[in-house]
Amino acid sequence: MASTHLPTSLYKYLALFLFLLLLLPFLVDARAPGRMNAIDQCWRRDPKWAANRQRLAVCSVGFSGKMNQNRGRDLTTYLVIDPSDDPVNPRPGTLRYGATLLPGKVWITFSRDMQIKLVRPLVVKSFTTIDGRGADVHIAYGAGFLLYEVESVIIHGLQFHHIRSKPPGPVMEPEGELTHMAGVDGDAIRLVATSKVWIDHNTLYACEDGLLDVTRGSTGITVSNNWFRDHDKVMLLGHDDDYLEDRRMSVTVAFNRFGPNCQQRMPRIRHGYAHLVNNLYDGWGEYAIGGTMNPSVRSEGNLFIASGSSNKKVTLRMVGEGGGTSWNWQSVNDAFLNGAFFRQAGSPVAAPRYNRRQVFPVARPADVRSLTSNAGALRCSTGGRC
Repeated sequence: MASTHLPTSLYKYLALFLFLLLLLPFLVDARAPGRMNAIDQCWRRDPKWAANRQRLAVCSVGFSGKMNQNRGRDLTTYLVIDPSDDPVNPRPGTLRYGATLLPGKVWITFSRDMQIKLVRPLVVKSFTTIDGRGADVHIAYGAGFLLYEVESVIIHGLQFHHIRSKPPGPVMEPEGELTHMAGVDGDAIRLVATSKVWIDHNTLYACEDGLLDVTRGSTGITVSNNWFRDHDKVMLLGHDDDYLEDRRMSVTVAFNRFGPNCQQRMPRIRHGYAHLVNNLYDGWGEYAIGGTMNPSVRSEGNLFIASGSSNKKVTLRMVGEGGGTSWNWQSVNDAFLNGAFFRQAGSPVAAPRYNRRQVFPVARPADVRSLTSNAGALRCSTGGRC
């Protein structure tokens, strides 16, 4: 009778195969952080992120620095259960009540998927976190967010679209003051004289004016992991040519996806310093990066992909109304596809003077597709990794 025993070497190979099969999920999990950027590595691996929401505050990088001041024992957690909006008498349970009227540090979450149509701009107070993780939250078909002379704000995990201009009218401000607000242009998010703000993992598109404006001396801003698409004038950094206070502006724009179907202002910069790092530019119309009034722009490790019908030139140098015909821009280890090219000009731009709580590793352009693959509002389940 023929022997039914397998050769010893075959047993060894079979045992090794079974061992690797059992180990595969752990190997995949261990490699996952390499496909994430520095911010996402900080919190997205945790399957209990919903129970540890405040960890997000220590994950920011760039000029905003860490947002530790938004967490702690003296924090009020607030749940939005009502998508309605009353700008004059905000009701408990609505977003406006939590973002404008609650004192001290406030961490806002949402009970379920919802669409919020703001009657007037939402005036967000200092030390406020608006955290959309775990729900599909749309700020749409009404007004947008206004951050006016505040500090320490996180806006995370929301979708902004079809924001409309609004006429003058009454609105409740922080500290419970009712004011008559001037008309607004239809920006999704506007920062005015504001500092230490982190805008992360939002999806923004199809608004009447800009998707994000950083103006009137605002500084210490990080814009990361957002998806900007289907829009004309995307991002403005600097109020106007004559507003010299914007010379102190410092903004980090990292790990974002621009496009498809974005025309210009990714961003447009006046006066200050912008570090544009590891972003994906998926086509543009008139230009991708433009500016006036001598801004310093360091474009580093970005991937620029010109579309077939787009202007191949990444940059547009404009002459400001108040002079300022020079612009210091520098491309450092960027990558260009489909004929895209970057015109450097002016003096060499120094690397950002990040402190140890702001600094983060800059990846190769070859890794930008994966680093930005989850840009925009994440669809997170409270029972697993986000």
